[in-house]
Amino acid sequence: MEEPAPAIQCWWSGAAVAERGVAEPFEGSDTEAVDTLEALLTQAIGQQMVADVPLGAFLSGGVDSSTVVALMQAQSSRPVRTCSIGFSEAGYDEAAHAKAVARHLGTEHTELYVTAAQAQAVVARLPAIYDEPFADPSQIPTFLVSELARRDVTVSLSGDGGDELFAGYNRHRLTADWWPTLSALPTPLRRAGAWAALQIAPGALDWLARGLRIGQGDARLGEKLHKAAGLATSRSVDDLYLGLVSQWPDPAAVVVGGQEACGPLGRPWPELAGLSDVQRIMALDMLGYLSDDILAKVDRAAMAVSLETRVPLLDPAVVAFAWRLPMHLKLRREGRRTTTKWALRQVLYRHVPQALIERPKMGFGVPIGAWLRGPLREWAETLLDPLRLAREGFFEPAPVRRAWEEHLSGRRDRQYPLWCVLMFQAWLEANRK
Repeated sequence: MEEPAPAIQCWWSGAAVAERGVAEPFEGSDTEAVDTLEALLTQAIGQQMVADVPLGAFLSGGVDSSTVVALMQAQSSRPVRTCSIGFSEAGYDEAAHAKAVARHLGTEHTELYVTAAQAQAVVARLPAIYDEPFADPSQIPTFLVSELARRDVTVSLSGDGGDELFAGYNRHRLTADWWPTLSALPTPLRRAGAWAALQIAPGALDWLARGLRIGQGDARLGEKLHKAAGLATSRSVDDLYLGLVSQWPDPAAVVVGGQEACGPLGRPWPELAGLSDVQRIMALDMLGYLSDDILAKVDRAAMAVSLETRVPLLDPAVVAFAWRLPMHLKLRREGRRTTTKWALRQVLYRHVPQALIERPKMGFGVPIGAWLRGPLREWAETLLDPLRLAREGFFEPAPVRRAWEEHLSGRRDRQYPLWCVLMFQAWLEANRK
């Protein structure tokens, strides 16, 4: 008798958790919400600190990793081992912030300042580490910080997941601040405004922003404003999200025979009933960007050096409670600014002075743009040779070369679109039979 086919069932659904949390919001006071969140985080972190091998944590000095380390140290009888990396290039170095947090908490801290030569050595290994064309440039510092951590520990906790659960990305804040007004404007008016903004070069926008003291410390503000202008005519929040997470706005013009996938990262758009526009973008980040980029990036980089990573912010109880928190406990308008991850920050500020944390969000960036014009230029030029691109038949040479020439000249910062192509080309070269 033939065995019946196995029945496939969903064990845990992030979309269902988000829908249920929004439908059953937490109704206590702000203080009660922060107390409950701290208790759940403390329990999750305590459980994930159980190990019979040396244990530590990544520490960038940002909200998420600092919260994890603070609650680890609160439960540890000895200094927690922490590590961070930094860069000498302005606008990318968070090592000093991490060191200040580590000093306040009393951790056993190690840091490494990465040189261009060290980064270049990692680039050659990326196709083998990731085993596919993986195009998030922060894969380089992620590997290096994993390698650094592995010198002293076998297990490392990270703060991944905080941005997706508590509205930490700039796109969450900007969607809350601007999308309701922008989407209500007539499309012709939005189209005209976008066209006018796109006539101003990104460098000029940087100069203007500095004069108006807007976006202080953001080395790519002009490019971001250009991208925002291009998204002003989005017809829906799904269109807006796809534009926000895309590096090449028209894939068919770059990839031979290419077309846009049906949803975020190739999946159908989930229904996500009952979620607001901002909550929908957060959920799409959790269901796609978090799992397919952030967690994959960390896991593969860590496994390359035999380091186990654990993610306590993604404990099921923490995730479920985070989705029950009303939006004013995540994004809170305070004067002329909107504070992200409000409830999570309040937990952290019980352990670390606010002054050590408050600064513009940087992300786990890497000065790949400068390196492509410098020590990585010859490597990139070889992979982006127009005759090679035409012969291989995967990319249209003209738009790729145009982006490369714009980047080399300094007229535009094309590091992220180019990195997508370069990672495919590097993987292709490494896997030639």
